[in-house]
Amino acid sequence: MNYRIFPPEEILEATVRLPQSKSYLARKMIIDAIAGAEPCNPEQPCDDIKVLAAALACGKGEIDLHAGGTALRLLTAYFAAIPGSEVVLDGNASLRRRPMGILVDALRQLGAEINYLGEDGYAPLKISGKRLSGGSLPVDPTVSSQFITALMLIAPMLESELRLRLEGEAVSMPYIKMTAEMMRRRGVTADIDRYDINLAPGRYAVVDDRLVELDWTAASYWYEIAAITAGWVTLPGLGADDLQGDRCLCTIMPRLGVLSEFDGNLELSATPDLWGRLELDLSQNPDLAPAFAVTAAALAVPFRLSGLQNLRIKECDRLEALRRELLKIGVVAEIEGADTLMWDGQRVPVLQLPEIDPCGDHRMAMAFAPLAAFAPGMIIRDAEVVEKSYPDFWNQLRDAGFTIETVEEA
Repeated sequence: MNYRIFPPEEILEATVRLPQSKSYLARKMIIDAIAGAEPCNPEQPCDDIKVLAAALACGKGEIDLHAGGTALRLLTAYFAAIPGSEVVLDGNASLRRRPMGILVDALRQLGAEINYLGEDGYAPLKISGKRLSGGSLPVDPTVSSQFITALMLIAPMLESELRLRLEGEAVSMPYIKMTAEMMRRRGVTADIDRYDINLAPGRYAVVDDRLVELDWTAASYWYEIAAITAGWVTLPGLGADDLQGDRCLCTIMPRLGVLSEFDGNLELSATPDLWGRLELDLSQNPDLAPAFAVTAAALAVPFRLSGLQNLRIKECDRLEALRRELLKIGVVAEIEGADTLMWDGQRVPVLQLPEIDPCGDHRMAMAFAPLAAFAPGMIIRDAEVVEKSYPDFWNQLRDAGFTIETVEEA
């Protein structure tokens, strides 16, 4: 479906209950499954969590993961380490473009039996589970932190201690650190020493822990809304000590005029104080790039966002999609090298209302929606893509005062 969006008629003041963190919840679900704990019941689960839960409940045969990249990576390691499991993991065309070779090669070195049923390095994967060995394992961490997380989580299932030697600088290291801390909280030793991750044998404790952090990446769109509308947003349930690395929003967004205050809830308020230029290395927080790029463009703040090489392998080539869709609002951004999106302030006239194509990418749709404050009546195509991570996004945008109309296909 396509949505036409109009901004609030009054100054925005909104209280928003964010979804549970997809990253946190996915790790917890795998840990609970390995521990034999009762599966948790997620609040308003997004598509990625639904397919992960269904796969864990089924545990055999052909499993359709749709576009669930996180599920594909974590389940590949999980099923490979379960003796007797026989599964085929597959999904849509987008999922079949997500690289898997690094993880499959690493698992094979531990003794896994995994076969490609299509192109080498990509799903569909046929997995015959068995008891895997441990030992010292070199891994390339420069493509996806999920490869490292998938290997870490199955460490208690291995025959001996697992030591991962990272051959290069890891992208999204905060996600790896979150995995390690969640393992430690469940009784498994997980020590990180820059290029070495040591995982001792053990068992995950079965605990009655229903706490799941709320999603800091989802919060980025509300920071963006506060900045663009000069409004106030309250986000209950987020904590300053949450494990997610994207909580760096608190320290970065003042450069784009949004202050954060923890007072039981997280309170966002807009100020007119902006930096003259935004320069960020987002190699550790690449999912924040869409919100930062669109916010900076809307506020006429030139930017240079680097460390974005793995945006090429998301639901779409997110780096190219950002460049192309920003042009629809007159912003002439450029891609520099393999990992940088930059804008020096150059604009071109906009002759029609923007019609944003998110290219099947949930984060693109949510990042561009707040621009309705500057272009009332703009259209977001394929708006249902937000179901992947934030199914209540459009309803919450309405509750915040935006008007959203369905546009019939021509």
